[in-house]
Amino acid sequence: MTREPVIEATVDIDAFARAVDPRLLDEKQFVQLIDTMDMLGRAGTGVALAAMRTETFVWFVSRASGTQLQDLMAHPHLRHVVFDEVFRRMGEHLDVAKAATLRAVVHWRFHDGADGYDRFETVIEDGVCTSGREPTADPRVTITLAPADFLRVVTGGVHVAMLFMRGKVRVRGDIAFAANLISYFDLPTAQPEPSEGDGHGGVGQDGADVREEL
Repeated sequence: MTREPVIEATVDIDAFARAVDPRLLDEKQFVQLIDTMDMLGRAGTGVALAAMRTETFVWFVSRASGTQLQDLMAHPHLRHVVFDEVFRRMGEHLDVAKAATLRAVVHWRFHDGADGYDRFETVIEDGVCTSGREPTADPRVTITLAPADFLRVVTGGVHVAMLFMRGKVRVRGDIAFAANLISYFDLPTAQPEPSEGDGHGGVGQDGADVREEL
């Protein structure tokens, strides 16, 4: 018996993501979609968040509502999948010219939905940005905010200063640096759409407040 040839399909993950508009999904379907993409990615199918262009990733996040993002980041496993993806892309999109002389350590604290925090560290030095879950140095600034709001900040849906004024972010250390941190990256940002009522480029209502003091 002759074997059928194995045909390896090439998946255009960007076209797939743009065809599945988050606005057409409810919160449960949205989380299930990300869960399925993560599962397929780990299975080596080519359908993976990591294979998605950053422009598409930002567009996809910007189309999600605030409630969808909150439900996604409340998922114990997927929250860390998204965190890892965002921090990896931050390392790839550092504006080397702007950050050439910058040496800074940022500690991030994200409320985990229970009684604790997910903690990350970002180090920018010699034009290189690296992130990890273990602290290696004293921070220039420590930033505490909700995971969903973090997604909105890095995709341009809202500015840190706006969250600060609304009491949705806590900053310890160099406040001016924290307010301009994202400017050291050339991450694409969501483009505002005139039809959106919240004025945040398609991202839905604010995430839950983080009111714990540092």
